[in-house]
Amino acid sequence: MVATMSQYSSPELDPLPYEKDALEPHISDQVLEWHHDTHHQGYVNGLSSAEETLADNRENGDYAGSADALTDVSHNGSGHYLHTMFWENMSPNGGGEPDGALGDRIEQDFGSYDGWRGEFEVAASAASGWALLAYDPVSKQLRNIVVDNHDEGGVPGSHPILALDVWEHSYYYDYGPKRGDFVDNFFEVVDWDDIADNFETVAEIYE
Repeated sequence: MVATMSQYSSPELDPLPYEKDALEPHISDQVLEWHHDTHHQGYVNGLSSAEETLADNRENGDYAGSADALTDVSHNGSGHYLHTMFWENMSPNGGGEPDGALGDRIEQDFGSYDGWRGEFEVAASAASGWALLAYDPVSKQLRNIVVDNHDEGGVPGSHPILALDVWEHSYYYDYGPKRGDFVDNFFEVVDWDDIADNFETVAEIYE
């Protein structure tokens, strides 16, 4: 029996919030086309397929394929959600430094913006997947987090507010092996207004 749509999320790939050439020269339109239209779409497709498998297995009472599907939900779901945040965290009008409540919290939790950025750049260098700035609701503080692949590592229960994809497909066409140059250029397009909104959303819940 085919599962009904209400039994799984039926994820979709949203369009980019800007034109594909809007982040040039920092990120090329070719990279955005491949990254969004091919890589991100692949995670959406993988998540949808895995959720459909799980729903069908529940309906049929046959769980032989559920273990692989559960792993696929974690991998593809995390890939989908983090990529969605990554696109929204950038803007052709980005750059600069955070101010307001987010700027104050970064200074409180890391000592200074430079202290935060230096540590975040180390996370971006170390990760085999993602560098995240996340809110930890247990300690009620911001943390830099290294995530391998899409779903390995992190602090359970934490809420990412900034996501930087450091998989090679994010930068190799534009920068070759110079990941640090890509990270520097990411900060030329980072949208602190979007990240501040993310921070305020989680802070209102937990503080």
